[in-house]
Amino acid sequence: MELLKELTQAWGVAGREKNVRAIIRREIAALCDEMYTDSIGNLIALKRGVKAPNSRKIMLCAHMDEIGLQVKKIEPDGRIRVCRVGWVWTSALYNDKVIFQNGTIGVVGADGNIEDAKNDCGKLYIDIGCTSREETEQYVQPGDYCGFIGAYYELKNDRIVAKSFDNRVGCYLLIEALRRNDGTLPNDVYYVFAVQEEVGCRGSQTAAAQIHPDIGISVDVTPDHFYPSDLTGCNAVGNGVGVKLGDPSAMMDEYLVDEMLSCCREHQIPYQRDVMDRGGTDASSINLSGEGVRVAGISIVDRFAHSQSSIISKGDVRAALDLIDHYTRRTFVFPE
Repeated sequence: MELLKELTQAWGVAGREKNVRAIIRREIAALCDEMYTDSIGNLIALKRGVKAPNSRKIMLCAHMDEIGLQVKKIEPDGRIRVCRVGWVWTSALYNDKVIFQNGTIGVVGADGNIEDAKNDCGKLYIDIGCTSREETEQYVQPGDYCGFIGAYYELKNDRIVAKSFDNRVGCYLLIEALRRNDGTLPNDVYYVFAVQEEVGCRGSQTAAAQIHPDIGISVDVTPDHFYPSDLTGCNAVGNGVGVKLGDPSAMMDEYLVDEMLSCCREHQIPYQRDVMDRGGTDASSINLSGEGVRVAGISIVDRFAHSQSSIISKGDVRAALDLIDHYTRRTFVFPE
């Protein structure tokens, strides 16, 4: 999974996804029938299927962006004040390193005890080693973005750890699914690598407006519930691909979910029923685009998400790839 490693290590905070987009473009240019980047920054690739009765237009969507921070002020003593870009846990960043788009490295500190910050990023600051505002401004300016640093490592039991599996693993899955698409599918499949999901599912909204899909499928991570966290439920790393049953952002189409569960059973794909009681995915924007779109979700369970060291299972990734491949080959007959 060298490509997945490369994708996780690319810098791509929301609104600044060009490094990630370049990697994906390199990988898929020879695999699709059409490819373009739209005005908001989405990379959209089409692989046409064989026209048949009940052929559908399927939009697979994975977002390229990651969470991060933006500079809002530089103090006289050189410290950098920031605000969050997406949902950032202050405790996950404290005393760790971040990297700015130009390569400048900094360490995150906090005013007083980190426990007193209560997830207020306004209490954080970044130290890049400078001791005056004038010196800091030679390297970092208000408005600049920084992202996490989190190397890719192999763990035990087929697990891997890195930053930004949310959602570079989804991008990886779409690339590998496109490799498997031999052009004999009964459906036209659009592979959408979307921007700005972490700040409001923006890219998927504009992409769906262009494509007008019959079916929209978000391919994203979902939180692990096995270990204590701020969320509760039954999702667990290593228990198979997640078939999304629901989250607060969108109601998954009952027919599409039933077909997805049947697909897993028919092809003996390990799966789990994914329920997320907070947050959402790009399915939300796709669902509400145009006159409305049927949506479903495919999930990779991610432990310690939105941190520098999130953990996923390679087995779950393989199961997700099998599901995408088999599901996009199905014939869909929508109920009345």
